[in-house]
Amino acid sequence: MTTLSALALAAAGLTVTTGSAHAASCSQSYLPKPDPVCTPGALNPDVTQSTINSTICVSGWTSTVRPPSSYTTALKKKQIVEYGYSDTSLSDYEEDHFVPLELGGSPRSEQNLWPEPHYGSETSADKDKVENKLKTAVCADEVSLSAAQKALIKDWTTALSSLGLS
Repeated sequence: MTTLSALALAAAGLTVTTGSAHAASCSQSYLPKPDPVCTPGALNPDVTQSTINSTICVSGWTSTVRPPSSYTTALKKKQIVEYGYSDTSLSDYEEDHFVPLELGGSPRSEQNLWPEPHYGSETSADKDKVENKLKTAVCADEVSLSAAQKALIKDWTTALSSLGLS
């Protein structure tokens, strides 16, 4: 590519890189949590403490906001590369909402979705159990929505104990 072409791309807000097209831009060193720079979590503005009884605490509500698998599968493929996973089998990952839909996570934000491994010492299935307990506690008014979200974002592996729920 000529320098002029590179300058034109830069002026358009695009960058050109050389080297591996599969270079990781997200770190696996935070596992079983996502890289906080790549996946810091994002919230659904329609879910607040005052709306939980018409949103997350209604059985089946998450199915009304869950993105289609065509969207999440394409994103999972892209993010597996970004996270630099050597195992690229889609079935070994769940394209997971870091802040789950049942706790008011943003359904489509790439800042809230990441390819969470089904393998390791703390798996996607373990996180799902934590999410379900947190949702139950929020809907039972045992903990606020905000406290549950913050504890999960800080460290989902200790969220229950940090809120006195384990």
